Formats: sequence, structure tokens, C-alpha cells
Amino acid sequence: MRTILLVILILDAIILTSVVLLQAGTGGGLAAMGGGGTSTDSILGGRQAVTFLTKTSWWCGGIFFVLSITLAGMSTRGGAVPRSVLEGQVSLPAPIAPLPLDLGEPGEGAGAEAQGDQAPAVIPPPPSQ
Repeated sequence: MRTILLVILILDAIILTSVVLLQAGTGGGLAAMGGGGTSTDSILGGRQAVTFLTKTSWWCGGIFFVLSITLAGMSTRGGAVPRSVLEGQVSLPAPIAPLPLDLGEPGEGAGAEAQGDQAPAVIPPPPSQ
């Protein structure tokens, strides 16, 4: 149903565009507004006879409006609960095993092999002012 309405909407838009472009202009547009002696009828275009193109543009415009509102209403009813695109795709990171800390003195235990014959680093005190 949605595809049929969408095809009708596209055809209606093509017809509406061509009908509007085929209609004659009402005047000079913005260029005609520069004159001082213009009346309201010449600015707004005046009352013209209703032609086939005018009727067609009104009908196509109405059909375009109704189909657009209908398709917009149909698209919002598609899903009852809005869902995230990422839902179900996110996996939790693997837990990291804590590393054992060797706080023993240098020269005893496992820390002795790691440090070898090196002297422990001494941090100098901050300069006093």
C-alpha cells in the first residue's frame, strides 16, 4: 500500500511541476513593483479566468498534500516502540584481571630479579622558596 501511494505521489509531483511551469506569469514580478502608479490588482495579479491549467494545479496540489500527510502518518505507525540502531549490537568489554603489585623491598622476592643491581630511584624534594 505504501509503495502504491508513493508512486502516485511522485507522479502527482511531476504533473504538478509541469502544470505550474506551463502557466503564464501574472506580470513583471519584482520588476513591476518599482513603479509608483500601480494599483493593488496589478501587484497581486488581479482576477484571471479559471483555466484548465489552474484547475489542474489546484487538484494536483490538494492530492499532493493529502498523500504527503497520509504517508507521514503511515511511517510513524510502523514501530510502536522507538528502538536504537545500536541495540543488541553492543557487547560488554571483557573484565581485566588485576595485576599483582610487588611492594617488597629490593633484593627480596620477585622484585629482586626485576631490578637486578640497579639502585632505587630517588625523587628529589621540591625546591623551597
